[in-house]
Amino acid sequence: MKNMNRSARRGSPKSLLGNSIVLVVSLAVGLLLPVSNALAQEAAPAGTVKSEVKLMQMAEPGQGVAPIAVTLKDALERARKNDPMFLGAVSDAKSAHEDRLQSRNSMLPQITATSQYLGTQGNDVTPNGRFVTNDGIHVYRDWGVLRQDLSPALLMGTAYSKAKAGEALANAKAEIARRGLAVTVTKNFYGLIVAQRKYATAQQALDQGKHFLDMTQSGERQGQSPHSDSLKAEIQYRIQSQAFDESRLSLEDARLTLAVMLFPTFNENFTAVDDLDSTQALPAFPEVQAMAVKENPDSRLAVETARQADLDVKSAKTAFLPTLSFETDYGIEANQFATHGKLAACGLADKCNTGGPLPNLGYFMTVALNIPVWDWGTLRSKLHQAEYKQQSAQAQLSQEHRLAISELYAAYNEAAVARSAADESRKTADLAAESLRLVNLRYQGGASPASEVVDAENTLLTARNGYIDAQARFRTALATLQTITGSF
Repeated sequence: MKNMNRSARRGSPKSLLGNSIVLVVSLAVGLLLPVSNALAQEAAPAGTVKSEVKLMQMAEPGQGVAPIAVTLKDALERARKNDPMFLGAVSDAKSAHEDRLQSRNSMLPQITATSQYLGTQGNDVTPNGRFVTNDGIHVYRDWGVLRQDLSPALLMGTAYSKAKAGEALANAKAEIARRGLAVTVTKNFYGLIVAQRKYATAQQALDQGKHFLDMTQSGERQGQSPHSDSLKAEIQYRIQSQAFDESRLSLEDARLTLAVMLFPTFNENFTAVDDLDSTQALPAFPEVQAMAVKENPDSRLAVETARQADLDVKSAKTAFLPTLSFETDYGIEANQFATHGKLAACGLADKCNTGGPLPNLGYFMTVALNIPVWDWGTLRSKLHQAEYKQQSAQAQLSQEHRLAISELYAAYNEAAVARSAADESRKTADLAAESLRLVNLRYQGGASPASEVVDAENTLLTARNGYIDAQARFRTALATLQTITGSF
């Protein structure tokens, strides 16, 4: 270390020359670097300072095929074929229909047929079998059986009425699922339309920001506008560029969400038909109220639930009454599989009756009367359970009537306000566009600062997005109202 210090103090000619060259180069770089940076910033367009964001998308085999044009009606039909909750509700309704058919058929007499052969070991003395119930070694049974149970519940049709109420209940649930799915699909469908429009609006705002940035930079180079205007314009351009990326991301997310609902296999190769401008009319409230009385599935669901509870109480009360059942069997039960034969006890070769073979074909009937006497209070306990459910169903029905009225008013008012907001937002967007045009003219004439142009651009972007949101809000409000009234 000491040797190195002494040599550095002495300094050789080569080392002095090298140090001088390094010093000159460093000074030159230090002087030229700011100038080159300034020239590069002035020469480079503002759009090149931002790196483009690339969104990841799935590569599909049929991407080269023309996209499918999907309307709202098409979207609803496709969603009904793929939504598991809706398909489950429809399946339950179909199953309830089969339950009603089975309940109806159970009220009718049941006819069955049976054929049996009983082979018994003989006793080696007589032709009879060793078992008392069998009067021969061979016994044949071939019957047609008619059976009918007569109970108070059957005579009053309680079970069948309950099955009909269950079918109506399942249909009401399926209708609720269908209308709820319609609201969800409508929201997602117009969510994609809104994302498409906001993407186009962001593109327009980005182009306007780029135009204003170019105008301020040109004015600065010509000495007509200060550098602060260029900075203001560049800040605005960067903000709009970021908003453009966000709108593109929202568009892709909305497309993915709708694609999952519409197609059995994942498919993004479709376009949503934009019909936001074709405004649907809102019916008058008396017409909507009349439709709600007839078509509200929630009220129908509560009514059928209460009806089922009433039938359960009725069925529990009839369980205390006697039941009558009868069964008629027609056919043969003989030692020979024939309509006529000889008695086994007489022997096949003997003649027990000079009249010839005896008839085997005939019938017998069994009639039973069942009277409940004592079951340790089980039937009464079941009656209490049914009455508790009946009280709960009646309370729910009363509340559902009140809720139906309040929801109808709320949904109609929401639709009316959304319709008015859409009209006002459209006028606001038109005024904002005209305001931006005038402010740009004033800025070019030197009468307005750059801040007014930026404010006018932001106002126009907000107004256009507000108009798009108001249109989608009205469509969603209509779909929500139709869950109470049905389609109109």
